[in-house]
Amino acid sequence: MNNARMRLKSSSNNFLVLLRNLNKLRRLILFLVFVLLIVIPVLHVYQSYVAAHAYDFLSPSEKRIYDIVESLVSPFAGNSKYDLNVFRGNTWSGLIGGIQISDPLAVVSQIAASQKFYWPFILTALIPVILTIFFGRFFCGWLCPATLIYELNSNLSDRLKGGGMKLFNFQLGRRFKYVILIIGLITMTLVGSLLTAIIYPPAIIGRELYMAISQGGLGIGVVIFSGTLLFDFFLVRRGFCRYICPGGALYSLLGRYRIFRIRRVAENCNDCTKCNAVCELGLDPMNDNFGQECSNCTACIAICPTEAITFTLRLKDYPAQGPGHLGKLYLQKNWGTLQKATE
Repeated sequence: MNNARMRLKSSSNNFLVLLRNLNKLRRLILFLVFVLLIVIPVLHVYQSYVAAHAYDFLSPSEKRIYDIVESLVSPFAGNSKYDLNVFRGNTWSGLIGGIQISDPLAVVSQIAASQKFYWPFILTALIPVILTIFFGRFFCGWLCPATLIYELNSNLSDRLKGGGMKLFNFQLGRRFKYVILIIGLITMTLVGSLLTAIIYPPAIIGRELYMAISQGGLGIGVVIFSGTLLFDFFLVRRGFCRYICPGGALYSLLGRYRIFRIRRVAENCNDCTKCNAVCELGLDPMNDNFGQECSNCTACIAICPTEAITFTLRLKDYPAQGPGHLGKLYLQKNWGTLQKATE
């Protein structure tokens, strides 16, 4: 019996350690996604050099790229024309292991702009849609390459605020991004152009990295994305993701009744508010208010000192549970009851 209890306790401790490290894993995945968006155009440039059979005509810098990539891929790719096509495209739409996967916003935008249902392309969004139904707005927290930059931007802003620099903290209605999404879809229907790709950060980053590496230049997307960084830095933390991003709006709608969600265990909560402080999307975990905006980023789980936040399988958030049972407010209100229970 004692051995069984020890094994159960050990398994529980291992699970808690895993939960606390999920945020580190998430940041690693975000970094790898960003690296992949750099690697893909580099490989494409290398493939172009190989297909041209013109090594002697390359510039010194082009030869350097060719030689470096050649040394790295030659042990794994016998035929670079085909073997290096495992990953193509970007986070807007691309190939992963021969399977085309597209951002749901790309598919919805294409339908609105063309006013046609092209089912082969629509089906490429099936995997992201299913995952969003299960895990909610997970793309924003775990895969969006802009998230990595936005979080670094937030950290810098917080440091400057801590150093005494005064920055604004405007608040907008969360429904504003849904208005942006609707206006964007209507406008694309009228003009027949994929306008959302112009302001959608994942699409911008993938496109600009590709242009910078393959063509040696940058587009207007750099200016637009820099504007979102300044907006977040000076006006409101993660303001673009919270109030403007059309992709964030679509993912929030798709994941409203997600099955896998974060919850607070009131019995373990001490009302320290650390979970609220680290929430990049400005949610209210301490009062059980996660909502459809939650990206399951696990930052609140990692910061909680009493292990009061965990995952659960549930279609809706738990109703407000009141003060944490380890907090002063709860203890003051229930002191008499608690005292009797211990007698």
